[in-house]
Amino acid sequence: MDKRVLMRGNDAIAEAAIRSGCRYYFGYPITPQNELTAYMAKRMPEVKGTFIQAESEIAAINMVYGAASAGQRAMTSSSGPGISLKQEGISYLAGAELPCFYASVVRGGPGLGNIAPAQSDYFQATRGGGHGDYRVIVLAPNSVQEMADLTMLGFHLADKYRNPAMVLADAILGQMLEPMEFKTPHFSPLPSKDWTVGNMEGRPPRLITSLFLGEGKLEKHNLELKEKYEKIQAEEVRWEDIMLDDTQIALVAYGTCARIARWAVIQGRAQGVKIGLCRPITLWPFPSEFVGQLSKNVRNILVVEMSLGQMVEDVRLAVNGRCEVQLYGRTGGGIPTVEEILKRVSRL
Repeated sequence: MDKRVLMRGNDAIAEAAIRSGCRYYFGYPITPQNELTAYMAKRMPEVKGTFIQAESEIAAINMVYGAASAGQRAMTSSSGPGISLKQEGISYLAGAELPCFYASVVRGGPGLGNIAPAQSDYFQATRGGGHGDYRVIVLAPNSVQEMADLTMLGFHLADKYRNPAMVLADAILGQMLEPMEFKTPHFSPLPSKDWTVGNMEGRPPRLITSLFLGEGKLEKHNLELKEKYEKIQAEEVRWEDIMLDDTQIALVAYGTCARIARWAVIQGRAQGVKIGLCRPITLWPFPSEFVGQLSKNVRNILVVEMSLGQMVEDVRLAVNGRCEVQLYGRTGGGIPTVEEILKRVSRL
């Protein structure tokens, strides 16, 4: 195990990707994730990898498609407007069942917005974002340590399920410096990549495509994808629960908001308020079953997020009317405070 180092969140993603075997990075600069791209520009030549600053986000994601088709671990990264431009390519990757990893470091929107932190790209990440019936595995870190850990997990899950996987962070997590260490993960063995287009000698040709024109072929393919997504939902849900055993009011928050909500729980408990926290780590698949069970034992659920209300929809679907679900949201770079959360809790 390496010694602890002080590292920026964006850099931690990049180094973790390299240690996961990523040797192909294709990107295009956009704040607040530029440090990740710059880190890759420096480190990729050192590990005999390939770094290309593409002419556009659209070019970058299609380069990822090419490298993934050859069986290589490849990635890209961006922020909201750049991820929007990559969505067509992400849909192609999902449709062709190509594993890849990408990071989205969210800034305020819509439009050009600003470079302050936000969580307003939750829908973009968890609903696929592009065209067609597909899903992306979405991992939500809340520390620099998890920026690295979940990047390594993302590459593994992408290969395990032949599916795009991503880390959804925000400008605070991308820019903050924290002590962390690069841990050696212990993952289950992966299936062989017997579907790649490389190494053609002595075997029949292979075709990687998301185009299915024969009658009923696309529907059959989509149903097969659905079976895969259901397996991911059954096996890969992750969350953290904090002081929920006797809670009357449960907070649900992810990423930076979960860090703030954790302190709200600690301070609320010190004041005698029975409050706890559920932190989704996988945003897709969402921990719907756990949140549904939680709703049977609490009076209220307060969703805290840096948006006008996006994850709250998944919480309400999971709760299904069993208890009241309210939202405390800040937007456009606004960041909830512990005091604001506790004030809202007092109203409940």
